Amino acid sequence: MEKRARFRSAWLPYALIAPQIIVSLLFFFWPAAQALYQSVLLQDAFGGSTQFVGMENFAALWHDDNYLQSFRTTAVFSVSVAVLGMSISLMLAAFADRIVRGSAIYRSFLIWPYAVSPVVVGVLWMFLLSPTLGLLTHALRAVGIEWNHTMNGTQAMLLIVIAATWKQISYNFLFFLAGLQAIPKSLIEAAAIDGAGPVRRFFTIAFPLLSPTTFFLLVINIVYAFFDTFGIIEATTSGGPGKDTEILVYKVFQDGFKGGDFGGSAAQSVILMTVVILLTVIQFRYVERKVQYA
Repeated sequence: MEKRARFRSAWLPYALIAPQIIVSLLFFFWPAAQALYQSVLLQDAFGGSTQFVGMENFAALWHDDNYLQSFRTTAVFSVSVAVLGMSISLMLAAFADRIVRGSAIYRSFLIWPYAVSPVVVGVLWMFLLSPTLGLLTHALRAVGIEWNHTMNGTQAMLLIVIAATWKQISYNFLFFLAGLQAIPKSLIEAAAIDGAGPVRRFFTIAFPLLSPTTFFLLVINIVYAFFDTFGIIEATTSGGPGKDTEILVYKVFQDGFKGGDFGGSAAQSVILMTVVILLTVIQFRYVERKVQYA
């Protein structure tokens, strides 16, 4: 017989969800409303005077070549981080799931990077790939590869992709490992008895059953690449060289806090929020159809 919790007090359920509602109102809905309001205004750098300009801030963005370039940069960056991060994490989770002795030690080492802040991650990889002092730079130079991300836009993009992917691997690893451990071992053993090798067992049994986890991580990694990588970019390339690593969220910061264009940066944040919402809706609308929950 199904059991349900019943509250005798009429106000207790609302009191329990009140903290979450307050946090959402203060840190999401209120800033979003402020961004919508400021996006139709023209303000001076000190906020002393404002002028209603309607959709002019949005129209100006579509004629800004740097803003359109940041769209392309964000697309390349987010797809690279999501694909690389999920692929490497899935491979590590598959290997860790097969380890019998010392598995706790390996899993602990793989989880540690998630505790590191984005800024520290950026500084770490910036020193490892420093053009003059980096350990990895000297290793690359030994095999004939010259590395200087301060002058080469492709190498700068590769640097932030590596740093952002390394930061997110631990998060993806936890979910993939939990998903693999939830798969009934009897299915894997039955396939092994039928003669299926490890690779075939993984792609015909394990990976399809991981589709809910994979879909969840796809959404999370896209949002992560759009928003949570700001600290990494600020600590490594600051959007350079030129504008080669200036993704959308970093351009909002550059134009608003450094350039003093509050109306234009607010319009950019509204567009960025809309793009992320649309991407999430598209993923739930089309990608989720291929997810197997049973």
